[in-house]
Amino acid sequence: MTFPQNPDLHCHSTTSDGTLTPEELAARAKANGVDLWALTDHDEVSAQQRALAAAAAQGMRYLTGVEVSVTFADATVHIVGLGFDHTDARLAEGLADTRDGRGPRAIEMGEQLAKVGIPGAYEGALKYVGNPRLISRTHFARFLVESGVCRDTAEVFRKYLTEGKPGFVPHRWARLGDAVKWITQAGGVAVIAHPARYHFSPTVEYALFSEFRQHGGQGVEVVTGSHSAQEARRYADMAREFDLAASRGSDFHSPDESHIDLGKLAPLPADLTPVWSLLTARMH
Repeated sequence: MTFPQNPDLHCHSTTSDGTLTPEELAARAKANGVDLWALTDHDEVSAQQRALAAAAAQGMRYLTGVEVSVTFADATVHIVGLGFDHTDARLAEGLADTRDGRGPRAIEMGEQLAKVGIPGAYEGALKYVGNPRLISRTHFARFLVESGVCRDTAEVFRKYLTEGKPGFVPHRWARLGDAVKWITQAGGVAVIAHPARYHFSPTVEYALFSEFRQHGGQGVEVVTGSHSAQEARRYADMAREFDLAASRGSDFHSPDESHIDLGKLAPLPADLTPVWSLLTARMH
């Protein structure tokens, strides 16, 4: 088996909060030179069989994927799972429990926005949801742009839907240890997604990496769509310090919204262990 040259192991379809179907993502990834792909929808694996088939049709190798929402230090952290059995019953049950709180949370978000003069936000957000169980802030953001409240999604998250701003409703997600266990017991590898996005203090960040490692986590995203070159260097150092494999993924959601396109990432530092080297037996 030849080693992949351009893996992209983090993106989202219409099954969660992306705007392209799994088949459209596979075609875009192939056109951009991706040779190992993973679809990592939020808290959901129902599109995995479609993604696997689409990757095969495009001649790409594939790793199953998911992005699990976790509450850590009163903040939301994301853990990517790669290379697991997507039919695993314990994983499915855990993800279902994690998803259950999204509906009531979304209704409350709509009520908060109505109080500041933005009626109909919940109903408007639903228009963008391929799977109503997975309604998220991204769907509300698209409605606020479409309705002219904000120019783009960046302005949305400056003014709304974040802590201290209208429309923000916290949610208790999965526990870190549970998320890692669901992934690893299903035969996969757990990866800390885009760690720079959490803006943790050095102490809290060290606690996250330490606990993640103790629970059996094995990887961290070093090169990802929201990391600067300086941040990539920092998390390469964290990978070395904690003996973690390095992952690479664009976190692509939409041609109009994402920081970077599928397959257009910088390479990993050569001295790091790529996460896909732990998963050669799980590639399709």
